[in-house]
Amino acid sequence: MTTETDALIIGAGPCGLFQVFELGLLGIKADIVDSLPAVGGQCTWLYPDKPIYDIPAVPVCTGQGLIDALMQQIAPFKPGMHLGEEVTELKGESGRFLVRTSRGSEFLAKTVFLAAGVGSFQPRKLKLPGLEALEEIVVHYRVREPERFAGQDLVILGGGDSALDWALALAPGARSLTLVHRSDQFRAAPASLAAYRQLVADGRARLIEFGNAVNYRADGTKLFEIEVRQDDGTVHTLPANHLFAFFGMSPKLGPILEWGLEMERKAVKVDTATFQSNIPGVFAIGDICDYPGKKKLILSGFHEAALAAFAAKALIEPGRKVHLQYTTTSPIMQQRLGVAGEA
Repeated sequence: MTTETDALIIGAGPCGLFQVFELGLLGIKADIVDSLPAVGGQCTWLYPDKPIYDIPAVPVCTGQGLIDALMQQIAPFKPGMHLGEEVTELKGESGRFLVRTSRGSEFLAKTVFLAAGVGSFQPRKLKLPGLEALEEIVVHYRVREPERFAGQDLVILGGGDSALDWALALAPGARSLTLVHRSDQFRAAPASLAAYRQLVADGRARLIEFGNAVNYRADGTKLFEIEVRQDDGTVHTLPANHLFAFFGMSPKLGPILEWGLEMERKAVKVDTATFQSNIPGVFAIGDICDYPGKKKLILSGFHEAALAAFAAKALIEPGRKVHLQYTTTSPIMQQRLGVAGEA
């Protein structure tokens, strides 16, 4: 079946979600597609529990907290959510774009919004035979519900911020925790590394440098041990109920490069009055767009979403003047938000 929609948003990160809101205020219902199995983009995959301090009027929130708030904000507009699907094809012209995904879904959209960050994110995975069957069970490339790892033997692979941040967060409640890094040079914040080395000095954690995971012992979906070999040939057999690998995410623009979009530094060039690309009806917001003075900030993406929504409204309803209205005083906007009569 083909889903017909006024606006198809590619990317369910914070900018893509806010695009739903801005379109909804103007009476445009949107569908949203993302290659990840859950909404949130980088916020939920890379730093769900790290604090964010530069969201206007919000002194501090976590990445997951921001996404939860955005989901609550867009709930009145009931967007169609299509997750775990990568867009593979986009063709057509303004007012009639045919979009296909990796799962065979088809969309016929009047406008398309690219909010895909720096591309579809895929975690860089540990390549050991049979390990894929244990993913999201005892092998993890992100952390969800950290409290469930209390009292467990944990092994963390990596030397960046994610590895150190989670090592520091999980160590106090773990039965044992070992951090394994392939060198003695870390990409994490020096303060985090110093704090972890203090845990090691206090006997509350372990650190193995110049090490790589080379084998594991499991029975069904239960993990028991991780075998680590250092560059000098030393082998360590570590108790492990859960294995975490933080090798970073691999962003890939993928099929976007084949859609005839004008690109600059692996980003889509846009007109800053409308955030429209060189293809009329195709807009780009957030980290995936580029223009003079571009700053890759969430708040910049929110501004871009607002202007793109007004430009899309003019395309979807040609000949009708798009009036600037305010949620504080506009009865129609308050009705769309479901708050009419509450003042």
